[in-house]
This record gives sequence, structure tokens and C-alpha cells, in this order.
Amino acid sequence: MTTANSLQTSSEETAKLLRLATYASISVALVLIAAKLIAWSLSDSVSLLATLIDSVLDAVASLINLIAVRHALTPADKEHRFGHGKAEALAGLSQSLFIVSSAGFLLLEAAQRMISPTEVDAAGIGIAVMVFSIITTLALLGLQGHVIRKTNSTAIKADSLHYKTDLLVNGSVIVALWLSVQGWAGFDALFAGAIALYILFSAREIMVISYDHLMDRELPDEQRDLITQLVLEHSGARGMHDLRSRQSGTMTFIQLHLELDDDMSLLDAHQICDEIEASLMAAFPESEIIIHIDPQSVVGIENVADFN
Repeated sequence: MTTANSLQTSSEETAKLLRLATYASISVALVLIAAKLIAWSLSDSVSLLATLIDSVLDAVASLINLIAVRHALTPADKEHRFGHGKAEALAGLSQSLFIVSSAGFLLLEAAQRMISPTEVDAAGIGIAVMVFSIITTLALLGLQGHVIRKTNSTAIKADSLHYKTDLLVNGSVIVALWLSVQGWAGFDALFAGAIALYILFSAREIMVISYDHLMDRELPDEQRDLITQLVLEHSGARGMHDLRSRQSGTMTFIQLHLELDDDMSLLDAHQICDEIEASLMAAFPESEIIIHIDPQSVVGIENVADFN
């Protein structure tokens, strides 16, 4: 017998939060692009150019996120029985490619400026813009953190990682501009190179998360242990096996075989499954759960046969 539940009472709230986060991300990126463009045109700082390019890529990535989230929230249909959640992982993978490209460009630009340092002008304006960027980014990260806690969205996690690196980038640019004014313009290019390397490092994390979701990687061990614990806590459960799990967008898919007494009625078995499913849903609110029932004695015979 199989029980399943794919309709969540919080789906409407999840959709609202995801859209809010994506719109906020795009808005912040556009505002920062305008501010940094003005500051860079006045200062000709390569570190400011680095953070300007990063913000442009943030805007592109956020736009991809918006499209991906809208697609991921589309309900399951006849052609996509498991929904469209993997659109988020595809968005994350696309973002990582943008990040790698921007980092490569910055490394080349920084190397050129190291060889031929250029004096930085209007450093005060650049520092003021970076302070504004840090404040704006912190506000966005607060919103994104709330959305991630509520939805566990891969796309928002990837977008949030961008902006977390932006905090370090913006702080580094402030230091670089100040040091350049103090006497060595080479600090500007040095910090730009360091920023590029950090961006490359952050891209790896996004790639790994996106790849795992696209390849249906199992949930982390602590989550699988929690599933096992919740199932076996039920007084009617005699055991379980063949636990399978994966993440797709905001949805968690859980499948398992539940071992019950041989002489149990179908009605009682169904009731136990419903109760176990309810406890799992409490721990994994956005989930689809499939439970297959096995008589305990049959499982024992199968295990002996497998062993022989």
C-alpha cells in the first residue's frame, strides 16, 4: 500500500516569500549598479570596477532566479509529475558560470593594474558608495535569511551567497581605496585580485549544491537519521528499510518501506501510515511522502534470501 501527500498548506506562503525575495534582490542589484557606476567613473578604481561587475552579475543572476522560481512554483502536470523544482538548481548552476566568468575577467584586469598601477581619484565617493552598499546588502540578507528558513530554496540560497560575498568585497574595496590614498595605488589591484579568487571559491559551493539537486543526491545523514527516528518512534512500526530521499527546489521527496505485523488489518495499517506521515510532515513541511507496507515476516524471508 502507498500513501502520498504533495499538497502543502504553506505552498501559497512559500510562493509569496520566494517572489518577494527575488524582486527585492533585483531591486537592490539595480540600485547598487547605478551607485557603483557613478563611483567608478569618478575614481577609475579597479577594485570598484570589480564590485561593479559583481553587482551587474548579481542583477543577471537575480533575474535568472526570478524566472527559475516562477517556473519552479508551477504545479506538477502530466509531463512533470514531480513538479518543476529542479529549475532552481539549473538557475544556481547558471549563476555559478556567471561568477566564474566575472572572476576570470577581474583577475586579468587586476594583473594588468599590478604591472601598471593607476592613481585612484575621488576615493571618498567610492568609500561612501561602499558603505551604502554594505547597509543595503545587510538589509537584503536579512530578508533572504528569513525566506531561506521558511522555504529552504536552493535558488535563494545561491543568491544569498552572492550577497554574502558582496559584504566581503565591499569591505575590501573600502580598505583598498584607503590604502591607495595613503600612498600605493597597487593595493587597489591587489585587493581586486583577492576578491576575484574569493568569488571563484564561492562559485564552487553554488555548483556543488546545484549539482547535488540535479543528480538527486540523498538528504544529509542527520536528516535521514531523523526520518528513521520518527518512523520507528511509532508503536506500530516493526522496522523500516529502503529509505530514499532527495531535494527538488523547495520540495523534499521521501520514500520508504514500513514493516508491520503480519496479521494487521488494512485499515489499521493505513492508520499507522497516516500517523507516521503526519509526524514526517511536521519535520519536513514541504514534502511528498510515499510509504510502502511490508509484512514483517516477508521482510525476514527476503533478508535471508539476499544473504544466501
